[in-house]
Formats: sequence, C-alpha cells, structure tokens
Amino acid sequence: MTTLRGAIRFTQTLVRTGMLCSVLAASASALALDEGAGKKKAEQVCAGCHGPAGNKPVMADTPRLAGQHYDYLMQALAAYRKGSRQNPIMSAMAQPLTEQEIRELALYYSTQQGLVIKY
Repeated sequence: MTTLRGAIRFTQTLVRTGMLCSVLAASASALALDEGAGKKKAEQVCAGCHGPAGNKPVMADTPRLAGQHYDYLMQALAAYRKGSRQNPIMSAMAQPLTEQEIRELALYYSTQQGLVIKY
C-alpha cells in the first residue's frame, strides 16, 4: 500500500510539473518582447521629449525614463492611454500604443542605464 501511495504521489507530482511547464512556456511565448522594436519606437516617438535612451529630457519637467522599473512604466503608459492619468502630451502619445508596444517600450527603458546618484 505504501508503494502504491508513493507511486501515485510521484505521478501526481510529474503531472503537475508538466502542466506548470506547459503554462510557463505558453506564457513566455505569448509575452515575447522585442527590445529592438521598443528601441525603434522610443527613437521615433519618445526621444523628442525624453532624449536619447530616455536619459536627456529636453525640458526640466519631463522625466527621465531610463532605468525606471518595468512595472511602473507599464502602469504609467497604460494609465495615460486609458485617461486615468492626465497629461495632454503623454495622453496623446500613449493613446495609439498597443499593449505589445507598451510592453516593448517599458522593457527598453527599464534596461537602459538611468541616473546614478552616489552618496
């Protein structure tokens, strides 16, 4: 009886592991991001205000995007697009972005070297 229970538990563990791997593989392919596409969009659209690689804003009240957290950038762009975060320029810029473009821009800017402050 003990051997049978052990075999059943082992089989259940294998099935669960296989299911988890399948879900993770499907999620990874569905969320595949193209950092090159994010860079291209950033250079074409965002650099005019945020500067090259999001590191040299042209105006004092324009934020640096380089080095910002991926999740923060995703949330901010989505909020501008939905209208729950208001800024006339950013709302207009974010409105036509797709979910994929937002993810790619967030990936690109989050992987750039941001402002470094030494204490």
